[in-house]
Amino acid sequence: MTTIAFIGLGNMGGPMAVNLAKAGHEVRGFDVVEEARERAAEQGVTIIETAEEAAQGAEVVFTSLPNGGLVKQVIESVLAANEDAKTYVDVSTIAVAEARELSETVGKAGSAFLDAPVSGGIAGAAAGTLAFMVGGTAEDFAKVKPLLDIMGKSVTHCGDIGNGQAVKACNNMILAVQQIVLAEALVLGERLGLDHQAFYDVVSNATGNSWSLSVNAPVPDIVPSSPANNDFKPGFAAALMLKDLKLAMAAAEDTKTDTVLGRIAEEQYSSFVDEGHGGLDFSAIISEVRSKGTA
Repeated sequence: MTTIAFIGLGNMGGPMAVNLAKAGHEVRGFDVVEEARERAAEQGVTIIETAEEAAQGAEVVFTSLPNGGLVKQVIESVLAANEDAKTYVDVSTIAVAEARELSETVGKAGSAFLDAPVSGGIAGAAAGTLAFMVGGTAEDFAKVKPLLDIMGKSVTHCGDIGNGQAVKACNNMILAVQQIVLAEALVLGERLGLDHQAFYDVVSNATGNSWSLSVNAPVPDIVPSSPANNDFKPGFAAALMLKDLKLAMAAAEDTKTDTVLGRIAEEQYSSFVDEGHGGLDFSAIISEVRSKGTA
C-alpha cells in the first residue's frame, strides 16, 4: 500500500483519486470545492483540510489542477511545508516550459517530478481507462507506473520532463482539427441530403474513420457514447479544448513550427467559447459550422 496525496478532486482528479483508494491505497485528498471533497469522501478518499497537510507522510503527491500557475503555487507550498523526499506527479495539462521549470524546483528540494497529462475525459477517469503520457526519468517512471496502471489502460513513458505535455499538445491539436473537419463533412452531407446513419455506416468503415466519429460523433443516436445524445453534456468541454489549443499554439510559436490547421482550430474554438458555449462538449462545435455558410 502506498500513501498518496491527491490535490485537486474535480471532474478528472476526483475519479482518479477514488480509483486509487478502491485499489487499496491510502489516499489523502484536498480540494478547495466542498462538493468535490464530499463526493470523493463518499468513495473512500480521506479528506484533509489543506494541501500541505495532505502531503504529510505521503510518498507520492498527485496534482490535478486547472492551469500551470496553480500547479506551481500548490507544489511550492507543499515543498515549503514538507522537507521529506517525495515523488510529485502532475496530471494536469500545462505548458511544456512550466513542467520543466517545476521539475527543476522539485529537484532542488530533493524530490522527483513527472509530468503525466491524460487523455480520455471524465468517462475515462471514472472507468480507469485513461491514457497517460509521462515525462521524466525512467527510474521515476518505473516507481509510479503501478499507480498509473490503476487509473489508465495506456501508460507511456515519452522521455524527458515536459515530453508528456508535448505529446498531449500534439494529440489534442490533432483531435480538435479532426472534430472540426468531421463536423464540416457531416453538415456538407446534410445539405446534400445524406442521412446521418448512412454517413456513419460508410465513414466508420472507411479511411475517414476517427475517434471523433466512432466515439464522439456530434449527432445524436449514432453512437451510444456520444455527448450529442445528452445535449452535449461534456466529456471534454470546449473551454478545455481551447486551453489545450492555446498551449499547442504557444509551443508552435516557441519552436517556429507552422501549424496552419492548428491555428484555424484555435480560432474556431475561441469564437465558439466567446459565444458562451465553453461548457458544452467540444464536439458541439458542429453548431458553429452549421451557423456559417447559411443564407
